[in-house]
Amino acid sequence: MSGNSIWKPLREELARWREAGRVARFWWRDDDAIEPTAALDRLLGLAIAHETPLTVAVIPAKTGPALSQRLSGARGVSVAVHGWSHENYAPLQEKKQELGGHRPAEAVLGELYDGLLTLQRLHPARCIPMLVPPWNRIDGSLVPKLPALGFECISTFGRATAEGPMPLLNTHIDIMGRRADGKGPRVGRPHDEVVSELVRELQDRFEGRNEPIGLLTHHLAHDETAWTFAEAFLKETDGHQAISWKPAAELLKDQMSTT
Repeated sequence: MSGNSIWKPLREELARWREAGRVARFWWRDDDAIEPTAALDRLLGLAIAHETPLTVAVIPAKTGPALSQRLSGARGVSVAVHGWSHENYAPLQEKKQELGGHRPAEAVLGELYDGLLTLQRLHPARCIPMLVPPWNRIDGSLVPKLPALGFECISTFGRATAEGPMPLLNTHIDIMGRRADGKGPRVGRPHDEVVSELVRELQDRFEGRNEPIGLLTHHLAHDETAWTFAEAFLKETDGHQAISWKPAAELLKDQMSTT
């Protein structure tokens, strides 16, 4: 498929929004940041070039002042807590999980508290009270205890539930996928496949679902297919009348006001 034909469904859906005088809210989360890298430079370059707010989910146990210094001059970038060490404690037969029921709750919560304090110290002007569970999974019994640690929001993947002990600001569009044989590292998904998902999410919001659409990226894992999509998508939405890219902190305030 040509570039124009791939993006045509999205352009048509956005035209419908524009004609109706409506604006879709988007936000952007990138996971697994630790330190300055060429991939992080590329990510920040895209965000800055398109003036798109970006939330970087940082792994507290593995980061330090170098990342803080690199982000110090990056406009529109916020930092969220990505677990503690991104270690898997689930047995082989289960899906990977750091924040599961495989360890005492006190140990898990203690690490999360340390993680929030660490990022508040390293990124005092950028850290937001958002927990991004590694692999987007967290044991439900831990969630009601998070506000006492200072967290105000959770961000995972998929449709947010209408009710819960904490507000959810989720992502919905993951530009990375598995290989056809299910082996090896993840790869960038076909562009037409991701565009189709974007259109479905927009159609869902047009019909009345009041939830921002979250873009999920993983800069350290991107191949050229993923990078090309991210850049093309930002170009498609840059300045579009039917799309508003929102900072996570602003959306978090909206979530808190409605719960």
